[in-house]
Amino acid sequence: MRIENSFIPVRGVGERTERRLWEHGITQWDDFDRSVDVPGVGSTTAERIDAFIDRARDRLRAGDAAFFDDAFPSDQRWRLYEDFRAETCFFDIETTGLDEHADRVTTVSFHRDGETSTLVAGEDLTAEAVRNRLTDAAVIASFNGARFDVPFLETALGIEIDTPHLDLLYPCRRLGLSGGLKAIESEIDIERDRPDISGRDAVRLWREYERGDEDALETLVSYNREDARNLETLADVVCDSLHRDVFGDVAGSTGADR
Repeated sequence: MRIENSFIPVRGVGERTERRLWEHGITQWDDFDRSVDVPGVGSTTAERIDAFIDRARDRLRAGDAAFFDDAFPSDQRWRLYEDFRAETCFFDIETTGLDEHADRVTTVSFHRDGETSTLVAGEDLTAEAVRNRLTDAAVIASFNGARFDVPFLETALGIEIDTPHLDLLYPCRRLGLSGGLKAIESEIDIERDRPDISGRDAVRLWREYERGDEDALETLVSYNREDARNLETLADVVCDSLHRDVFGDVAGSTGADR
């Protein structure tokens, strides 16, 4: 599913109307002609679609992910992923607890365009370093980051993060995938190199590192980096599944599948 397949940002176009357009062979913006009658799509809606396409083409050429983040309903923002995949930064944090006002961020791992990096508290984990990595991306992606990672970083580091955010927790729920990241990975056969550790283990490893155990930090960082890397695989699987779920048999009959 690409942004160019989407008409749902247009006022008056819901999922049913969008599917009606697809079923009439209008599966991407270039197929739309407002002079062609589509049952259920009146002249006013057709004019809105035409105006949206004109503006959206320019914004897409400009790489303006924020425009589409604002335009799409919140439960449809996963559709940004395919167009901005190469510029998506997957990230995950480890902390000393759950209270962003009292606890610390210990490590933050970022995965983008095949490269993974980690910032460590007391070494290179600074507000500027985190902000630069997240604001340099077109889209950021996390698991439960809208409720935890982003608020924690903003409060603990005193920064503001307003990059378009794909929180994979919600697309997973739309597919009926529940539980934490590791449980979902197991359910859809995403493998890990080592057994899982809990949040409590992450805190323990950090405390051991503070007492001088460098191996504990190496272990913590390796888990944190694997979390960030696996988010890309999860995004691929989830967005492909939602694409098939939304397009259904339309894609097969029109050749619109990617």
